[in-house]
Amino acid sequence: PIVLRAAGINCDLETEHALELAGAEARRVHINRIIEDKSALDKFQIIVFPGGFSYGDDVAAGKILANQIVHHLYEPIQKFIDDGKLVLGICNGFQVLVKVGILPGDNSGGKQGTVTITYNDSGKFEDRWVYLAPQTEKCIFIEPGRQIYLPVAHGEGKVVTKDTDTLEKLKSNGYVAFKYVDENGKEGDYPINPNGSVDSIAGLTDTTGRVLGLMPHPERHFRPTQHPHWSRLEKRQDGDGMTIFNNAVKYIQENF
Repeated sequence: PIVLRAAGINCDLETEHALELAGAEARRVHINRIIEDKSALDKFQIIVFPGGFSYGDDVAAGKILANQIVHHLYEPIQKFIDDGKLVLGICNGFQVLVKVGILPGDNSGGKQGTVTITYNDSGKFEDRWVYLAPQTEKCIFIEPGRQIYLPVAHGEGKVVTKDTDTLEKLKSNGYVAFKYVDENGKEGDYPINPNGSVDSIAGLTDTTGRVLGLMPHPERHFRPTQHPHWSRLEKRQDGDGMTIFNNAVKYIQENF
C-alpha cells in the first residue's frame, strides 16, 4: 500500500503502521513524487489518503489536495480503481475523495458533485468516540453486521447531499458504508451523530465496493488498549479499526 503524504497530513505514520500490522508492506510517499512519476502507482495495490489537515484546510477541508488530484492524478487513480485495486480515505482523505468526485462514484471529476462535506452543526471541532454500523455488504473493507467503535476528530465532517433524490440514490445503490449509531445500533442526534451528517452518514463507498471514505479514524484504534474503556473489556487481539485494514490486505492477498 501507498500512504499519500502532503503538507499538513498528520496521520500517515499510524496508518502505515496499521497496514503493516495487517500484513502489508506500506510506504509513505509525498504526492509530489507521484505527480512526477505517475507510473509509480503501478507498484501498489492500495492507496490510502490519511487524516490530517492537508494544506492547513485553507479554502475548505481537503480542497487544495483535491485540486491537485483533479489536475494531475485523476485519470491514474481512476485506472487504479478500474484495475481492481483499493482506495481508502480517512477523515481529511474522505473529504478529498468526495471533493475530487471519486466518491460517491458520480464521476464528477472535481466539478460540483452531488455530495459534499462541510462544517459540523456544533460549530466546533469534534473530538469524541462514536459507534458505527455498517450499511452495505458490498464494500470489501467492511465486515457486514459488525458494529465498531472509533474516534472522530474534525471540524468539517457533516455529509450533505444536493437533494433528497441524491440521498435516496446513495441508499438504494448501497453507497452508504457506515452510519453513526448509539451503542444499541440506533441512530440519534448529537452527540451520537457528532456533526449533523444527513441520515447519520459516517462513510461512503462506490459502485465497485473497493473505495471507502469515512470520517472516523480506524488507525487510532488498532490496539485494544486504545479503547477509552479497555481495562473494563474482555481481552481482545485487535482494536476495532483493524477490521478495515485486515479486510483490505486480505482482499489484495487473495486477488493479486
